[in-house]
Amino acid sequence: MKPGILMSMRYFKLSEDVYVPGRWELGTPIGAEGQELGSPVFLQGQPATVQGPMRIPLYQTGKPLDFSLADAGAIPVVHSRVGEFLARVASNDVQLFPVEVETQRELYFLVNVIRIVRCIDDQASKEVTYWTEKDGLPEKVGAYFSVSGIRIDPTKVGDAKVFRTWGWHIALIVSEEIKDALERMGATGTRFTEV
Repeated sequence: MKPGILMSMRYFKLSEDVYVPGRWELGTPIGAEGQELGSPVFLQGQPATVQGPMRIPLYQTGKPLDFSLADAGAIPVVHSRVGEFLARVASNDVQLFPVEVETQRELYFLVNVIRIVRCIDDQASKEVTYWTEKDGLPEKVGAYFSVSGIRIDPTKVGDAKVFRTWGWHIALIVSEEIKDALERMGATGTRFTEV
């Protein structure tokens, strides 16, 4: 890709639209043996192995959404039409697991984002802080402690369309192509913030 084209690429933080009236809220995914399968399994940016079917309980009943974040806002869960789209256009970036969502007959997928990109722009972001030796966790020294008003350097993204940011895995980033397609299909529950 030519540098000028790369600079014009736009990316967006994808989060759940918490302002949808009467929306449902999803709990932590549950494995076949009744164990919780949350952030430690699906927030690492790498493929996961899950034995047997998973289900997701409702933390709060309400209107089903095409895009939701389970496990306290960390793990994407999507309606089958969104999952099938992601499988087609971002197969190198995501791993999909069929899940049963409590009270729903329709198929949903848990989306494990397996692409991590080191692209946070510290200077352009509103505020970034790092773990230090004073924090008492030597294994985290030098990693992000918090990131506010995240901005990324698009020249570092490469061919990723759906990814998490290195050092700040909670951020779920999508390309403009993904954003536009989700908006065209009318996917409910999505909220995009340009980064």
